[in-house]
Amino acid sequence: MIQRAFTIKNKLGLHARPAALFVQLTNKFSSEIFIQKDTKIINAKSIMGIMALGIARGEVITVKINGLDEEQAMKEIENLIEEKLLDQ
Repeated sequence: MIQRAFTIKNKLGLHARPAALFVQLTNKFSSEIFIQKDTKIINAKSIMGIMALGIARGEVITVKINGLDEEQAMKEIENLIEEKLLDQ
């Protein structure tokens, strides 16, 4: 299992469109992927779960991944959060 904390930097946080992109990405992997915000942990492959967290700009989330492709999944999630979502 690997985990990493990320600060959400895009203007509106993980609202509908970025959440959809996040879910599309995580569903490519066989690993179990979770997002933790404060004390809540959700399945990162669930758009409803991500939306329920209400992740706003500047908030810190922890991504936890467990599985055979966890390293690749974390690398692509990092790229999504740090680069691709900035314009969303």
